[in-house]
Amino acid sequence: MRFWIAVSFAALTLSAAAAQQMSNGEQEYLNSCAVCHGVDGKGDGPLADALRKRPADLTTLTSRNGGEFPYWRVYATIDGRGMIPEHGEREMPVWGDQFLPDDVKRYGPYGGQAVTTERIHNLAGYVQTLQRQ
Repeated sequence: MRFWIAVSFAALTLSAAAAQQMSNGEQEYLNSCAVCHGVDGKGDGPLADALRKRPADLTTLTSRNGGEFPYWRVYATIDGRGMIPEHGEREMPVWGDQFLPDDVKRYGPYGGQAVTTERIHNLAGYVQTLQRQ
């Protein structure tokens, strides 16, 4: 499975010139999420069929939440470090744990935590832009 994630990740990695034209949230989404959720967020990424549970359609979160985007639920789901194991296993990676080690190496323990938090906020904000009415 990790091999396929790496292969798909490499396929979705953006050139530096293209990456400069998009938001940090969009870049992060394309590098970390699109492999499963798809470029448009509909749950149809290249790995979607290989997973036990199909990834969520991220474009309908607002409509499934009574017309209000569930920002903090999305943030917590992406972060994943605050999830309760007794509520069952996650199919989705715990991105807070995935991002933090590299961020700590680059920015130190406090700076790394701040950068990881910002990356997750950027992702949640980008997911909000994917909403269909």
